[in-house]
Amino acid sequence: MLTRCAVLGDPIAHSLSPALHRAGYAENRLAWEYDAHRVGAGELTGFLAAHAEEFRGLSVTMPLKREALQLADRVSPAARLAGGANTLVREDGGWFADNTDLPGAVDAVRERYSGRVDRVSVIGAGATAASTALAMVELGARRITVLARDAERAGETVATIAAHPAAPRVGLEQLAWAGETDLLISTVPAAAQTEDLVARWTGVPALFEVVYDPWPTPLVAALSTTDDTVIVSGLDLLIHQAVRQFELFTGTTAPLEAMRAAGRRALSARV
Repeated sequence: MLTRCAVLGDPIAHSLSPALHRAGYAENRLAWEYDAHRVGAGELTGFLAAHAEEFRGLSVTMPLKREALQLADRVSPAARLAGGANTLVREDGGWFADNTDLPGAVDAVRERYSGRVDRVSVIGAGATAASTALAMVELGARRITVLARDAERAGETVATIAAHPAAPRVGLEQLAWAGETDLLISTVPAAAQTEDLVARWTGVPALFEVVYDPWPTPLVAALSTTDDTVIVSGLDLLIHQAVRQFELFTGTTAPLEAMRAAGRRALSARV
């Protein structure tokens, strides 16, 4: 049985995936390997052709998620719904594509927040905004508002969310918009979180901040000063999607707490 796995993407040096997966292997006493490989846009086909027989599983990050979906022999419903795959698993000489970001986001939110998720607002309109919003639809969200600087560029994200079989109502607004919401998702860099933006969202029941480095972001710093807002972090998302990947790759139960501790140590070492 193949026992090598890796994370692919560009850039890739910052990835916490090796720390998480290796910690899982150590905890479960698996003599597996997990490395990081820089693979740029358009290079995934060549990489798979050269190394397909070496790897049991691959974690796929930007900018390769759409390519991974197109190259797979079998595709999960989650990957097809999201329009991209973050996981490739070797099976029967081919590749199975999955997306653990969606269930990982569900797990991350439910671990921290047990409240209502009907109205969701998403700051940003990229691939992460689409996948996290889709995950919230899985949790019961029926009204999604996407906040974006460029309405034209946000069209694909809005269409992806609206295509969910649950048929959520999806609106598009400018970044200056603020309204009633059960959960706020931020997918924009910390540098884009201006004082005006932060001030508009004080008092929301829950914040899902997908950025985990640097931490805390301006939104987190402002909203965590009271006990009124539940914070779900990007590290929570990263760990839960990695747990799902680990189990797909190894067929064993992932040691969540050992992987979480490894992620925290790796982040602390960057300070």
